[in-house]
Formats: sequence, C-alpha cells, structure tokens
Amino acid sequence: MVFALGFVLFALGITLSIALHECGHMWTAQATGMKVRRYFIGFGPKVFSFRRGETEYGLKALPLGGFCDIVGMTALDELRPEELDRAMYRQATWKRLVVMSGGIAMNFVLGFILVVVLAVGWGLPSLQQPPATALGTMSCVPQQNPDGSTQACTGTGPAQRAGLQRGDVVKEVNGVKVDTWKEFQAETQKQNGPFTYLVERDGRTLTIPVTPERVMRYPEGGGAGREVGAVGVGSEYYEPVKYNVFAAIPAASGFTGEMFVRTFQSLAQMPEKVSALWTAVTGGERDPETPVSVYGASKIGGETAERGLWGVFILVLASLNFFLGAFNILPLLPLDGGHIAVVLYEKIRNIIRGWKGLAPGAPVDYLKLLPVTYVAVVIGGAYMVLTLVADIVNPIRLFP
Repeated sequence: MVFALGFVLFALGITLSIALHECGHMWTAQATGMKVRRYFIGFGPKVFSFRRGETEYGLKALPLGGFCDIVGMTALDELRPEELDRAMYRQATWKRLVVMSGGIAMNFVLGFILVVVLAVGWGLPSLQQPPATALGTMSCVPQQNPDGSTQACTGTGPAQRAGLQRGDVVKEVNGVKVDTWKEFQAETQKQNGPFTYLVERDGRTLTIPVTPERVMRYPEGGGAGREVGAVGVGSEYYEPVKYNVFAAIPAASGFTGEMFVRTFQSLAQMPEKVSALWTAVTGGERDPETPVSVYGASKIGGETAERGLWGVFILVLASLNFFLGAFNILPLLPLDGGHIAVVLYEKIRNIIRGWKGLAPGAPVDYLKLLPVTYVAVVIGGAYMVLTLVADIVNPIRLFP
C-alpha cells in the first residue's frame, strides 16, 4: 500500500514538475506582452477546461506532459490580424530568450526548493561516496531467523575484536582481491576459520587477522538457510547533515552546484549508455548509472516511500528536475534549447547583416529544419522506449 502511494506521489511530482515547466514559459510570455492561447496539462482527449482572460486552461486525459500555446512561436503559425503584433517571433530577442528559458529556469528553481526542503527536513547527503569496500559501523553478530528477523546479541563482534576500524578500506579477503561490497560479503561468508583482511588505513597498508563467527543466513523471500562466516560490520556511509532554515539556503546552493556538475556529466554520458541499456533488456546486469523512464523513477519513488526514506524520495525528485532542465538546454528541436539556438542564430545573422548595411533577414524557416527535428524525435523516442523496457524487465534496484 505504501509502495503504491509513493509510486503515485512520485508520478504526480513528475507531472507537477512538467506543469510548472510549462508555467515558466506561460508566465514569462504573459509578462513580456505575448499572448498565450492555451495552457494544458497532459495530452489526448480534453477532460475539462476553463477560460481566464485570453487564455484557456485545462486538463487532458493522458498526464504525460503538457503544453503552452504561445501565439506565433514560429513564423509558420496561423495568426489573426489582431495577434500579429504580439506574435512571439516578432518580439525582441531578449524577450524570446526569456520565454524559451522560462521552463528551464522553473525546473532549476523547483529542484533548488526541493533541496532546501531536504536540507531542513532530512539533511543533505554527501555526493562524495566512500570507497565501495570501506568499513562502517561494527557490532556483535546476530543470528538470523527463517523469517528474516534477527535475534538479539550483545558484546563486540569479530571485526571489533580484531582491531578493524570504521573507514578501513578492504582490498583483499584472505588473499582474494575485492572491489565491491558484494564481493567483500561473498568472500567473508566463505571463511570458516581464521583469515586475514588486507586493508588501507591512513595511507598505510595493514594485514589484520580475523576469526569469524558462523551464523545462519536466509535468502530474502524465504528458502533454505545456510551457515556462513560473519564479522559484524556494515558498509561505510556518510550521514546527512541537517540545517536550520537560514543555513539551508547557502548549503543548498553548494549542494545544487555539485548536482549541476553531476547532471551535465550524466547528460554527456547518455549516448554511451545505450549499450548498457540494451544489455539490461537482453538479460544482463542493469547498470545503476543508466537513465530511468518516468515509470522507473516512479518505481524508485515507491520503493523509497515503502521504506520510509522520504529524504531519498525528495532527492530523486530534485535530481529529476535538474535533469529535465539540463536536457531541455540541448540545442535540438523540438527542445527549448533548439528554439534558443534559432533565436541566437537570427540575432547573430542580423548583426552581421547590419555590419554589411543590409536589412534584418526573414525569420528562420522551420520547414527546412523539419528533417533534423524528425531525426531528433525518432532517436529520442527510441531511447525513451529502450529505457522504459529496461525499467520494466530489469529495473534498477536501490535496495537488496
């Protein structure tokens, strides 16, 4: 039930993000004197609408986006005589750039607000993760029951008794090199007598002998248990840092800057993730760094809500807004960045024509750009389908 609630809430969060993106275009268009005919959330058959002033507002049946119909976005739009002076393509360059950037800015602002909420309510996590095999908290080793629960235990565990410390980075388990926490666990569980860890600590390499305890472990979802070696240690993680309302603003600003860098890095890596997505679709392991669809993101939202990790829920939604904003900067039609590129081209072209004593040129003929637009739409659509299929048949799993 909680998973379903989280799934729906995250999907609504995505819908709201897209709706506010379109609001960014609408509000800036209205503020700069342009006419907005329609503002709708969703596509497909109309559910309802109402008119306020010269704009029709409404909801359509498929909540998969939204649109803002600004008069004269291109010279191809049909205009009534009284609309001609308010057509977007006839406006000053700065006004067109403000309107085209309004949606992008709205996503960035919304992402920042979510980060501030996160900082105050749950704390900002560190984006610099510890090494994969860094040791975290240590304790005694509990026995596990067949239903997955654990029995109470007291005292210290083998890791503590051996002198291991939080922050130690394990490089080898009994001579076997390990690079991930999963490999560390697997090799540790194989041990049934004294063995050694090769660890890095404060620039030094140490060999530490450990005597494990044998305990029962059962697979998630039920099944036969098995006896394994355990030392009583978890993986390292950095605790989120909470802020008061006033301190949250500068902290969120720095955190947002880091997220911007990571978002644009992820955007640049999208083409090379095609092979990883195809591997996931055809039965291989899903790379956790691959993009997710709206369905996949909503599923992650449901999983975090189910575990009460509302801070992670908000962080993922903020990340999605930053990605939507960054993605729309790409200079490809029909994205906002493509329209911005056209406006800048017209401005630079007219400046050069002015130097030559020529009159400004005609608006760019969007019909000539249709082939490039179709290519971008087809490639983008195929990428979205591939991502959706991967999320259905082999979703990213944040939790074991």
